Amino acid sequence: MLTSPEILHEHVKNIFPIFRSITGKGIRQTLEYISQRTEGFSISHVASGTEVLDWTVPDEWNAYGATIRRTTGEVMIDWARCNLHLVQYSIPIHARVSREELEKHLHWLPDQPDLIPYRTSYYRKDWGFCLSAHQYSQLTDDEYDVEIRTELGPGRLSYGEVLVPATMESGNEAGEVLFSIHCCHPALANDNASSIAIAIEVIRTLQKRPDRRLSYRFVFIPGTIGSITWLARNRDRIRHIRHGLVMSCLGDDGLPTYKQSRRGNAAIDRYAEYLVQTRWGGKVVPFEPYGYDERQYCSPGFNLPVGCLMRSPNGQFAQYHTSADNLDFVTPAGLYASFGFIMDLVTMMEQDFHPRSLCPYGEPQLGRRGLYKTIGGGDEKDPHSAFDQMTLLWVLNLADGDHSLLDIAQRSGKSFPAVAAAAGVLVRADLLARPAWGQVPMPPASVSSPAGTSAPSASWT
Repeated sequence: MLTSPEILHEHVKNIFPIFRSITGKGIRQTLEYISQRTEGFSISHVASGTEVLDWTVPDEWNAYGATIRRTTGEVMIDWARCNLHLVQYSIPIHARVSREELEKHLHWLPDQPDLIPYRTSYYRKDWGFCLSAHQYSQLTDDEYDVEIRTELGPGRLSYGEVLVPATMESGNEAGEVLFSIHCCHPALANDNASSIAIAIEVIRTLQKRPDRRLSYRFVFIPGTIGSITWLARNRDRIRHIRHGLVMSCLGDDGLPTYKQSRRGNAAIDRYAEYLVQTRWGGKVVPFEPYGYDERQYCSPGFNLPVGCLMRSPNGQFAQYHTSADNLDFVTPAGLYASFGFIMDLVTMMEQDFHPRSLCPYGEPQLGRRGLYKTIGGGDEKDPHSAFDQMTLLWVLNLADGDHSLLDIAQRSGKSFPAVAAAAGVLVRADLLARPAWGQVPMPPASVSSPAGTSAPSASWT
């Protein structure tokens, strides 16, 4: 079955209720959900106390219940009603506490009185509750009975991984595209479940494609400690990563926001900027060492070409890390558009190369090859890929081994799909050579891009 907006939203609805944290049963349940829907998915476990780079894998935490009750027994706050109520990694407690003591452990949003915030205490032993400002205003008694039933002790950190291998090159020659998805947030539809849902369908789509020049590695990890653990255990693999993307907050109706890698001029930075400027709208923002797991992949020792794709950026929408980030906030259309943007990126990764002319001295005779006055070549299903005589000439003239197809598209003003289609025709006519992956030069420090945008589409293939 082909991916649809409804399928993506159904994944979100299935994933949303699972109580996840950076360790524990909930994240493993989520990984099992992904495993049941993708081929070749594996789940790894790393014991608590394991040293990973400058960090240590924490104890495992699981929650079973949490309430605040009046001394009469009336339930005021119940984790079972909303799993954002419990501060993540709260230690167990069963005690009667004063209103003054309880307030030290409460979190609410005075400016958003109807919403429950999301809070964590992963690396500091404490306990707490999150509640709306309205609920907070009702806590007027002198004492309350507080019960938190959790377990915190030696266990394991779990993450999932799947590799969709290249079919047209060996894995080492082709290189890998790394997709990183955090899956540790409970009851947050946009900031967690949306990216998981889209990644599932991107995997399934890629696995059905017979011709893949690149390999695609997807890692589903708890935030921060998960990427640090994966990097610590995969130092030998990272040299194969040619492009990388952290996926987050991809289900709302905002336009795409792409955060550049630390390099700023990596190929994926240029592809995303081109798509934002010519096809999807949205914006490109520079790298900063704050946000999601891109800051781990882009730390100076690794400095991988990994950017971050969002719709409304983290921390910049009112629903962020609150109970309003729910199934109503995430839309089928928003999910499907994000899926389309990512597949457009994949298409550019697959098609782009640095062509080298096999007939560089003078213009080759196109007429005897049936290429003179060529009009409307390319994929009939994608009108953007139609090319004309000038597209052929631009590709031939800039096919010096130093210009990529994206360079040619930007300099000529022709669309990337049209340039890629024209290059394919010229390769088949033995007028262009395609270099091996390892011989591709680094992109220039900066490029100019044509202005203008077009309406979003579901795919670009």
